[in-house]
Amino acid sequence: MRSRKAMLAGAFGPVVIALALLSMGQGTPPQAGDPLPGLTADQLARFQAGKAAFAEEEEVADGIGPVFNDVSCGACHSAPAVGGGSDILETRFGLLVNGVFDPLTQFGGSLIQNKGIGLFNGVNFVGEVVPRRANVVAKRRSTPLFGLGLVDAVPDGELAFLAQAEQNNNPNTAGRLSIVTDVASGQTRVGRFGWKCQNATLFTFSGDAYLNEMGITTPMFPVENCPQGNCALLAANPAPNPNDADNDDLVAFTDFMTFLAPPPRGTITTAVQNGEQIFRAIGCADCHRPTLVTGSNPVAALNQVAFHPYSDFLLHDMDGLGDGITQNQATGRLMRTAPLWGLRYITTFMHDGRANTITGAIQAHAGQGRFARAQFNNITTTQKFQLIAFLKSL
Repeated sequence: MRSRKAMLAGAFGPVVIALALLSMGQGTPPQAGDPLPGLTADQLARFQAGKAAFAEEEEVADGIGPVFNDVSCGACHSAPAVGGGSDILETRFGLLVNGVFDPLTQFGGSLIQNKGIGLFNGVNFVGEVVPRRANVVAKRRSTPLFGLGLVDAVPDGELAFLAQAEQNNNPNTAGRLSIVTDVASGQTRVGRFGWKCQNATLFTFSGDAYLNEMGITTPMFPVENCPQGNCALLAANPAPNPNDADNDDLVAFTDFMTFLAPPPRGTITTAVQNGEQIFRAIGCADCHRPTLVTGSNPVAALNQVAFHPYSDFLLHDMDGLGDGITQNQATGRLMRTAPLWGLRYITTFMHDGRANTITGAIQAHAGQGRFARAQFNNITTTQKFQLIAFLKSL
């Protein structure tokens, strides 16, 4: 695996980098899947090498499995370009009794790995299934990764300030911080990545996904998932741990996501401009915050940059819209505010893809989202059209 990826990285020489810089054009906004503008040649080379690693299909010899969900990061993050999202749904499960959630790790929970590597050393590794004991089953859509380097560069204190401001200004819709222990550093950090804000940094986010979606271990996550909870089967695992012993892949994935540009905006019409005003007036912007600002950063393209994710990256109580799964401090009712940038590339909406239209997604809002939903239902047909036009421009 290392040698193949080194070859991939080496393939992106000065000519390719120069062409990539030229293709962006002076003053031309990056398109979906492009790198951030203003990167140095070295940073662009790291982006290109990371993109190749991100799209590469892993094999058993590389350490994939023994149970997993897909063979590459790009398999689930592909729409409309490498690094985007998809309609692919993963499955989580658990047992909820008297308000206490049990992830049923003894049965392989809470995440299903739906594929296995097959017969090795006398064990036939097959995909997992939801056990009968589970009374909570949830689906989660693959989220786009565009612009996450900017999100990574927002200081914890900025998100803490935002949470306090929301509490002061409108406690009925105020979000709360997700406080997690960052596995890579051991430090207490503010989580911001994942549907439950379960990861604080792109590096940890990469390691978590590499293990749980592809079954590839790293020094940060050195222990394989036990197939359907049966850890004895790991004695037949054909690839020794850790698979990515030097974190080469995690560094490459992190480089790719760090330097990945936000999605571009669509055409801004009068209807879109009016729709944005309605978006703010009916309370959507209370949670879907239009603008955040990065802190000081050694990467010029990430240094004190105002960007527009339309999310506060906080947890909100969504009542029955929550997925029922507890991760860290995020209980079953709590979900991260989904960023709305790039919404025009998405074909199914909400965390589980339950809505096929933007209107359907608005109507599905519950808990703290019910206030904005009620306001939406009270505006005129023309105003609704303008609001949807705005959302489709993101």
